[in-house]
Order: sequence, then C-alpha cells, then structure tokens
Amino acid sequence: MKYNEQTGKVVYLSPTVEGKKHDKKVADEAAIHFPTNPTLGKDTGFQGYEPAGVLTNQPKKKPRGKALSASDKLLNRILCGTRVKVEHAIAGVKRCRIVKDVFRLTKQGISDLVMEIACGLHNLRVSIRHPLPTFDLLSFVRNA
Repeated sequence: MKYNEQTGKVVYLSPTVEGKKHDKKVADEAAIHFPTNPTLGKDTGFQGYEPAGVLTNQPKKKPRGKALSASDKLLNRILCGTRVKVEHAIAGVKRCRIVKDVFRLTKQGISDLVMEIACGLHNLRVSIRHPLPTFDLLSFVRNA
C-alpha cells in the first residue's frame, strides 16, 4: 500500500496474497515500476529491497552492544514521524473489519475487491474529514 503524504489517501495497492508471505518477497514479485528519481521510505520488513534507480530510506538498527550515534537517532526520529502517518492510514483501512478478520470467501479476485473497497472508504472518510485548503504560494509571496 502506498499513500499520499499531503492528503493521507491510499494511492496504490499491491495484489493481495494469501497466507503469511514476507513483505519483501511480495514486493519483489509485484515488480513495481517507479517513476524517475523517486524516494522510497521503507520499514524493516523491506530490508534488502533496493530497486534500481530508487533512493531508499530505512531506520537504522542499534548495533549489538553499542549505541546509535546522535545523527542516526535524529534520522530515525524523522523517519518515524512519516511512518506514524503510514500506520494511521493502515489503521484507517482496517476500520472495515472484513479486512482484518479471517476472510473465507475464496472466489478469485474477491479479496482484492474487498481491499479496494476498504481503501476507497478510507479515502472518502479522509477527504470529508480534512478537505484540502486552497493555498496559492505565488499570491502569498507577492502580497508579503
């Protein structure tokens, strides 16, 4: 799942997979095509996932028996702030209980459809709750 940082809406879903499958393996199999020069924030579930031409950011782990440097702690804090927003989007989608409960309908494509509907409901909820204010930066600079 990918979401838009400004709006909080879900903008991309990978195909759903059955059972317990590692996040990195799902990402490798999905063969996601990225735009030119993107930045990808990833959590520790994607350790080792380095697509070509993509700048990736991942929190640093504390070395065994040592402490993190001050710069690594600052970087982790910045990345954590973004990760919290992602987790809130995931929780917003999971408000639909059908997404988080055991899904026993095995017909082909139904689980993808259920996830799309749950994400659509999340996006609707976010757009109604937080309409984007209209802000023109150029007029703001001219008037200053």
